[in-house]
Amino acid sequence: MTESPFIHRFEPATRAGSPPLLLLHGTGGDENDLLGLGNMISPGSALLSPRGRVLEHGMPRFFRRLAEGVFDEDDVRRRALELADFVADARQQYGIAAPVAVGFSNGANIAAALLLLKPNVLAGAILLRAMVPLSDPPKPELGGKPVLLLSGQADPIVPASNSAKLAALLSEAGARVDHKVLPAGHQLSQADVTLARNWIGSVDAKAA
Repeated sequence: MTESPFIHRFEPATRAGSPPLLLLHGTGGDENDLLGLGNMISPGSALLSPRGRVLEHGMPRFFRRLAEGVFDEDDVRRRALELADFVADARQQYGIAAPVAVGFSNGANIAAALLLLKPNVLAGAILLRAMVPLSDPPKPELGGKPVLLLSGQADPIVPASNSAKLAALLSEAGARVDHKVLPAGHQLSQADVTLARNWIGSVDAKAA
């Protein structure tokens, strides 16, 4: 990879055997936003953290939206394929295995789109406050890929029915989905960190 289309940060692994993480920020975040979260969830993992390439009122995002909760689905598809190419190139450049995505909000939505459109790119995903990214998604074969979906009971942006639909969609595609609804809003809580750390530890143990 001579010059990446994504501004990004990469932190190499400091613990052998830890799964690499693909960190995908929410609206207005950047490549530095989730590094601390990644270190808390899986200490010692390699961290690959790109900045979204779409700007909404100057705030980086991973794809365009037409309104709150209404996505430009053509752009979702295009940007997901762009991100998939970036991950493939980064894996080659940095010598890492297929990563587990850790996405928050807009980043979780592009991670969900990656699972549906390019399922081989990710080893699994932690989706924090995710929505269904495509109204007519393809039917991929996710073959037992592990997914943790953490939703907020009082989330003003993601309706409970929408996150439940996403869990069902990924389960029907063959993913091993663990969906938990937390007493929280759209922002992350300590419970998210604890559940994600425990979950990735169990996934890591099964892989080993």
